[in-house]
Formats: sequence, C-alpha cells, structure tokens
Amino acid sequence: MKTNPKQAVSEDSLDQACAWVARLRSDSISSSDRRQFSQWIAQEENQQAFAEITELWGDLGALSHLPVDTLFPESIPAQQNRPTEEKSPKQWALPQWLMGGGLAACGAIVALWVGYQGTGDKFNPQLYATERGQVQTINLPDGSEVKLNSNSELRVIYNRNERRTELVRGEAFFEVARQTSRPFTVAAGSANIRVLGTEFNVELNPKSTKVSVTEGTVSVSEADSAPGLQPESVQLVKNEKVSVSDRGLSPIGQTSVEEATDWTRGLLVFEKTPLKDALNELNRYLSVPAAASPKVENRLVSGTFEVSDPDNTLKAIATALDLHEDHSDSNLTILSPAHN
Repeated sequence: MKTNPKQAVSEDSLDQACAWVARLRSDSISSSDRRQFSQWIAQEENQQAFAEITELWGDLGALSHLPVDTLFPESIPAQQNRPTEEKSPKQWALPQWLMGGGLAACGAIVALWVGYQGTGDKFNPQLYATERGQVQTINLPDGSEVKLNSNSELRVIYNRNERRTELVRGEAFFEVARQTSRPFTVAAGSANIRVLGTEFNVELNPKSTKVSVTEGTVSVSEADSAPGLQPESVQLVKNEKVSVSDRGLSPIGQTSVEEATDWTRGLLVFEKTPLKDALNELNRYLSVPAAASPKVENRLVSGTFEVSDPDNTLKAIATALDLHEDHSDSNLTILSPAHN
C-alpha cells in the first residue's frame, strides 16, 4: 500500500507553533491575535507544525484550556479529532526535531509566556550598561536587537501590551522586530519614541536627544510640555532626524544610514559639527572628558576619526581648530583659544 509521508516541517515553523500554543493558552486573546493566527495557520506547513505541537502538548496534558476549538474551529488540525482508538498516548512518537533540542526551545517559549501570567503582566526590569570603550549587542526576547554604545545604559521592561525601554545615558541603535499588537517604546531624556518595527539610532546628550531613522517610520514626541499643551510630536521616515530638548522639537533634518550608524563601525564622523556637540560624542570614549570654553564652543569640526584612539582624536581636533588643551583639572580638559 502506498503512503504519503508528511512534508518535513522546518524548525522555524515549529518554533512559531510553540509560540502560538503559548499565546492561545493565555487568558486574554485579542482580535489582533485572532487575525494573525488565522493568517499564519492558512499555510500548509504551519498547519502541520501546529498539529505536531498540539499533539505533543496533548500528550503532556497541557491543552486543558487551549481555546482553539471555540476561537478557530476552522483551523483545528484533523489529527486532534482522530478516534481515540487510533493510538494510545504511550504509543505516540515524539517528532524528530524534538530529539535535537526542539523540546527545550518550545519549553523556553512557554516559560516566557507563563512569566507574563505569573508576574503581574510584567517582566522584572533588565539593565544593560557598557564601560568606556565597550560596545555591546543585546538580543531582546521578542527578536529585537540593540547595539549599545560606549559608556551607555539601557533599561528594558516588557509586558503583555508594550515593549518598553529607557535609554538612561549614552547612545543605542535599535533594530526592532515588528509586532503590530505590541508597540516598542524608548524614553530618552526629553524624548519619547514609539515604533511597531523599524531601525533607528538614539543619542542622549546633556541638553538634548537626537533620533535618526535608518528604516521604517518612527514617532517622536516631547516627554513633557507646558501646562495645558499637548506634547509636540513628529513622524520620521528613513534618512530623517530630529532633536528634542526642553525647548521642544527641532525642525526635521536629513541624515543617512552612514551618518546615523558611524559609531557602530568604530568611527566618529563630523561634518561642520559645532565643537560642543562633537565633544559630547567624543566624551563617551575619553577617560577624562573634555569641554569647550564659550569662545570656541561653536567652532565647526569636520573629519572622520577612529573611536579606538579618543585621546589622539581630541589632539587632532585641537590642532585643526588651533586650540589649547588645559589639563590643570585632572577631571576635565578645557579647550580654549591657543595663546599667540
């Protein structure tokens, strides 16, 4: 007798099926969840993956309150309705992918979702920090990635409805995994940033926050506003940037992927940048910070410098602008006009 063996199911589809089982077991199923699941289950490979996972979970007694039959009756895999005499639970074979570690991966996803249920809809805040000269890549639970620049700090708090982060100091580049039902937000100084899924850079300076977009759309608004006024907000698209300070939002400016992400390649690129702003960036790498005297703080800096040697970068800037480096204070270098 000829048989039609099942098509091989990718581990990616099985991982997605694990995640869907976990979501469907939660107490709250949104209309967005329903739409997303219906679209996902419409693909044949996903139906097979879901069937394998629900069969396994049935073996484990974990489907006692999975509401798939009432929420999505048209999506129930046929295997779930097979006659009970077909196989006893002890005879069911585990899918091959589980023997290679898939079960642990599935358990990790389930544990992650149950964590939402058991902690008041919140994860404990996670804090990430880098030292001077260190750059760290952070992989977040939702698949988003953050590159944290030197001397920077990021706080991450996820809950069921929102992916919330705070850039406490420094600079970070965000590659956000798209989730239409769970926005991703960044609080950074005077700015609040909100996205669904995109790529952008956030630079927190002493008096302002600069947001540069390299992909997608980003909403940027004031964190605070004058009494009785709504916080001002703008929508940025690729290659646009804006600065936010206690004075409000600057006009939208033009940028580029290279300009926004130069630091991720170990470079500092200045193009007619006021000296005080250039020093704000350089100070993330200097062991002793530098400041410009009022007489020279608006002189313009242009050039490309390597962040691996910040002391020589400071010397090069001082030489190019004919400035004197005052090291009399061991905790701060002052740049002032050179003595003739």
